[in-house]
Amino acid sequence: MPVGIVGVGNMGGAIATNLLARGWPLRVCDIDASKCRALEDAGAIVFADPAGAAAQSVVVVVCVVSAAQANDVLFGAKGAAGAMQRGQAVMLCPTMSPQDVQNIAQRLQAFGLEAIDAPMSGGPAKAGDGSMSLMVACEQGVFERQAALIQAMSSKVFRISERVGDGARTKLVNNLAAAVNLLGAAEVLAMAEHMGLPLESTLDVIEQSSGQSWIGSDRMRRAIAGDDAPRAHMALLEKDTRLAVDACLQAGFKGPLGALTRDAFSAASAAGFDRHDDAALLRWLRRQA
Repeated sequence: MPVGIVGVGNMGGAIATNLLARGWPLRVCDIDASKCRALEDAGAIVFADPAGAAAQSVVVVVCVVSAAQANDVLFGAKGAAGAMQRGQAVMLCPTMSPQDVQNIAQRLQAFGLEAIDAPMSGGPAKAGDGSMSLMVACEQGVFERQAALIQAMSSKVFRISERVGDGARTKLVNNLAAAVNLLGAAEVLAMAEHMGLPLESTLDVIEQSSGQSWIGSDRMRRAIAGDDAPRAHMALLEKDTRLAVDACLQAGFKGPLGALTRDAFSAASAAGFDRHDDAALLRWLRRQA
């Protein structure tokens, strides 16, 4: 069953590598042609535009960053939707607002295409070995028809609901929790540093005590070591926290931490850390002090 992947950056490229290793025939494209070269060597067929990757693909997996990019690769010039046959499916993996996901699904329906709301979490390493989390919302029939692909992509599939948009809602809830935990971890390490405490042993204590969080440990270990190589850009959590707080307000709920966390990531991005790894939140907090 040929699969198209539009956007083969960190996550999309890792998903492609995983599927190729499992024997899936892939048709790929990316605005950065260099990202396709290694996949071509591994057996993928590379196309210059989304329409080429989508033609003859039973499912097209969209792995771009934003709703604007998703709309462009699907409905823009040489977009994927116009090249697909009725009854085929589009899997939407970017972190987007629930309304954007629903709007895209409605536009796909006009082409006779099925929408799978399937944001992902876990990072490139887990996407590459098929162990990332996949939050799936779509009609049951669509889910059953594409079950083989979904299971090949992820060993941690969470079947959220049949309402497209609920995958996006779940992802925003998760990412806001991650951002709150990361901000807390960076703040307490900056605090420990000002108290004259050694950061390595302080984090050792936190990791074995009630303050532990996976993202705090993962990011702060890198920050302490001075490892600035970007795995997840600050700008992504800046976007995700903004979308999460907006969705929260639309649902009629306002919590005490969401807006504070959103504003912290916004300020860090505006201070020039937007293209840095989000572990650089510790460096930003040091500047504030």
